[in-house]
Amino acid sequence: MGEGIKIIAVNRKARYDYTVDDHFECGIELLGTEVKSFRDGKISFLDAWAELIDGEIWLRSLRVAENPFSSIFNHDPDRKKRLLLHRDEIKRLSRKVEERGYTLIPLSFYFKKSRVKVELGLCKGKKSFDKRADIRERDVKRDMAREFRHGLH
Repeated sequence: MGEGIKIIAVNRKARYDYTVDDHFECGIELLGTEVKSFRDGKISFLDAWAELIDGEIWLRSLRVAENPFSSIFNHDPDRKKRLLLHRDEIKRLSRKVEERGYTLIPLSFYFKKSRVKVELGLCKGKKSFDKRADIRERDVKRDMAREFRHGLH
């Protein structure tokens, strides 16, 4: 990705289930114990998605495990988290989500200059025949690369 970036987790299934049309880098509002869990990589976001509520974007279904070394004031693992974007980006996203039936899916989480960032994708769901075509295309590329490697030896 770049310099000073440490990847926490990548949602590979999102690229299989959705076509990604646009990417946005967002900050995320976290509590202190949640940041510790992010540093340990204790997050689960396979079915996570973002929604627009009152001009703000909220991330849902992101499970951040509780930190076992914190006190009784630990965070709720399933709480919704606010994403930090510029106002014009939120307006652009809201227009696309409302009009064209797009979905906001987190594609990856990473640290950038010691801050947790989310790569949010503007996605449209794939049909089963699209998924089959992607699998077929990936297999053909793999076979071509294999033949090319064997041709060099």
